[in-house]
Amino acid sequence: MIEPATPFPERSVPIRPSVVVTRRLAPSIEQRMRELFDVTLNETDTPFSRDQLAEAMASCDVLVPTVTDTIDEALIEGAGDRLGMIASFGAGTEHIDLRAARARQILVTNTPGVFTDDTADLTFALLIFVMRRLQPAAQTLKNGEWQGWSPTSMLGRSLARKKLGIVGMGRIGQAVAHRARAFGMDVLYHNRHRLPEALENILAARFEPDVERLFREADAVTLHCPLTPATHHLVNAERLNEMKREACVINTGRGALVDEAALIEALQSGRIAGAGLDVFAREPNVDPGLLAAPNLVALPHLGSATLEGRETAGEKVIANIRFWVDGHRPPDQVLPA
Repeated sequence: MIEPATPFPERSVPIRPSVVVTRRLAPSIEQRMRELFDVTLNETDTPFSRDQLAEAMASCDVLVPTVTDTIDEALIEGAGDRLGMIASFGAGTEHIDLRAARARQILVTNTPGVFTDDTADLTFALLIFVMRRLQPAAQTLKNGEWQGWSPTSMLGRSLARKKLGIVGMGRIGQAVAHRARAFGMDVLYHNRHRLPEALENILAARFEPDVERLFREADAVTLHCPLTPATHHLVNAERLNEMKREACVINTGRGALVDEAALIEALQSGRIAGAGLDVFAREPNVDPGLLAAPNLVALPHLGSATLEGRETAGEKVIANIRFWVDGHRPPDQVLPA
């Protein structure tokens, strides 16, 4: 039996709710939303300003934001009485003040589990590019500087038998561990809670309760933990200085997990061998010092950028809204910690 959308009290929900979507979604998703809802789409795909968010939240029943929208306490407190649901597109919810939403009895949903494999694939693409030094090699070829094969030129590092340190062993971390096993890597992980022994055996992963030791031992560290006050600048100068000189850092999680100033110094000085980043602290602005580092592979937040994933996430958004309209608890309701 489907649970009602408790603990919030019953409210009048129109059969065809007013829905505002803050960014462009897949064409099939936008078409389905037109059929089901009184929807306002963002035809330009330009991120909403704070004033536009406030205007939308003052007049709609459902807001569909993305990670580019910061829905803070002030915006939630200023929302209109109609706003009953924030159906976020994406798994992360740190851009939404969940406690403020709960205080206003506004239900929040997300789209978890959709981009697990896509993000894990991209993580491994970055890892291979950094460890095998593929980007500078490709640039040498494009610049017309290649002098032909040589047994000592453009040498990278093998992945097999290297230690991969995974910080955050949720869905994505586990998917990365699966891929690491296929590449013959040894996996150690740090997580708030240790995984069951049976799952550790399946993943061939060793729990490391001391994150400092993980940074010291790993040949590559990849970040898959949520962004919290405790994980802000998880990768800092102290931990970078403890890493092996031939080690690298991969981040497809959240930009602020990395102290970018410290990483720039470590890359420029050769303190670590390289880094692969898909996310940045002040997106879409990227520190020029990062982009200037020859041992950095940088991508413009592509972890979830597959047609299949974006369509599935949109379908989850629609399903969550329809459950709410029907008076049931949406499958992806998020509750404050």
